[in-house]
Amino acid sequence: MTDIRIAQPADAEALSAFAEASFVHTFGHLYDPADLALFLSTWNPPDRVRAQIADPAYAIALVRDEAGAILGYIKMGPLDFDLPPGQPADDAVELHQIYLAEAAKGTGLAARLMDWGIAWARERASELYLSVFTDNPRAQAVYRRYGFYDVGRNAFRVGNHVDEDRFFRLDL
Repeated sequence: MTDIRIAQPADAEALSAFAEASFVHTFGHLYDPADLALFLSTWNPPDRVRAQIADPAYAIALVRDEAGAILGYIKMGPLDFDLPPGQPADDAVELHQIYLAEAAKGTGLAARLMDWGIAWARERASELYLSVFTDNPRAQAVYRRYGFYDVGRNAFRVGNHVDEDRFFRLDL
């Protein structure tokens, strides 16, 4: 498997397409097509990904296979949600996304990306937050193994549909 590297502006189109395909593969069946389309139109379009790549407050790290296909990525950056009352936010960052290609699952790539993301966060903050779907126990179990713990509810909107996510926090 190849090395983790920082995304460059030329990666924006591929990252956007990969993120969309990953989200649809994992969660698309849950939503009305109109709600899903509305969400995807603004969630991770190439221009937004390109702007995040250029923004020093963000870091997107990715791994490509020998043929150049994305195997996985992690996006780190500033908080983009309102935390539950009482949660410290002044010295906090967010793990926005971590996605793997099906072929990369079970290879250790998720652990490598998580380790990279946590190291990035430790250089910048005291707390690391993420939001995870309530009905995704596999992801929650992975986050708990890293020391994340549940700190409250997050309403996650996909079009007009609202899911319950959970805020998880890791004290760095």
